[in-house]
Amino acid sequence: MSGDIAAQTVTTADSATRNSGATVSIGFVTGMLSGMRSRGENVDDLLRGAGIPPAAIDNPGARVALRSYATLYKSVTEHLGDEAFGLLNTSLRPGTFEFLCRGMIGSPSLGIALERCARYLAVVLPDLRLEVERTHSWALLRIVEQSRVGHSRDDARRVFAFEWLLRLVHGLACWLVARSLSLSSVAFPFPRPTHADDYALIYTANSSFDASALEASFHANLLDLPIRRDDAALESFLQNGPETLTMLYRRDRETVRQVRDALAAALPASPGIDDIAADMHLSPRTLHRRLVQEGSSFRAIKDALRRDIALARLERENVPVSQLAHDLGFTDTSAFFRAFRKWTGQAPSRYRSR
Repeated sequence: MSGDIAAQTVTTADSATRNSGATVSIGFVTGMLSGMRSRGENVDDLLRGAGIPPAAIDNPGARVALRSYATLYKSVTEHLGDEAFGLLNTSLRPGTFEFLCRGMIGSPSLGIALERCARYLAVVLPDLRLEVERTHSWALLRIVEQSRVGHSRDDARRVFAFEWLLRLVHGLACWLVARSLSLSSVAFPFPRPTHADDYALIYTANSSFDASALEASFHANLLDLPIRRDDAALESFLQNGPETLTMLYRRDRETVRQVRDALAAALPASPGIDDIAADMHLSPRTLHRRLVQEGSSFRAIKDALRRDIALARLERENVPVSQLAHDLGFTDTSAFFRAFRKWTGQAPSRYRSR
């Protein structure tokens, strides 16, 4: 870990909230860089430019700020001139994402937009094929490997290629219809990666692995939603490019965001779902249902918030572990130790030293 150690321990709820910025597992960073690293290219300057210590990629328990991840996304694609990060046998030249968006935005419905997306990708992306299937009640996004990506099923290039393309298509679909589109389940065609706990926030908590192809299911009636973005909105969206989509998985879950903010503001208290529901003028059952619809749960949100604050403060401050446990609302230090080992696979002191 790098960064100056703060001279003063911060314990207020406001400070905890400031340190609660969303993070992603280092596994997504190593996946993004796997194409470059497989060719022996040095990635240290790109990491530093995004505010990520190069040593972090050797620490499987590390996490990085979501904004740093988005910055790295843009830097890698610009450096390579490839919007697919050098992962695939055929590169995606700059402008591919823009013309994908322009081809989808004039569609009358999401279903038509996704069909256009599949046809476009078939032309520019021969390694992976996107299919859209509809039954009476369910719709299915399927991503099929056309030619081998990486050397094995769990090759970091192959894993990230599927992660990236599903997030790209799903995030773009959410943006086009201006609302969250909850995935009911996703089956991934590789063994469970070490960073799979993040899938509950990015895709769905109902994820499975070792499938023959990637299959993401959702309610079929979502395909009938109208496209709500116009050309003016697209121009603004394209100012940031596809890295914008890396930011959407927090923003397209409004209830998740509200619960996370409420829990952060309450620290070091640890309110339950009944308390948060009352503050939001909802019944606990309604709050639970909305969180399920957004692919999350009260427990998952609380765990993620505590984890993100703990990692940020261990990196930046010389705060005693006992004080940090108290500030995060743990009943005792040993409970915090158990939770931290579950999050990172190591003790807080070990994480800080690395």
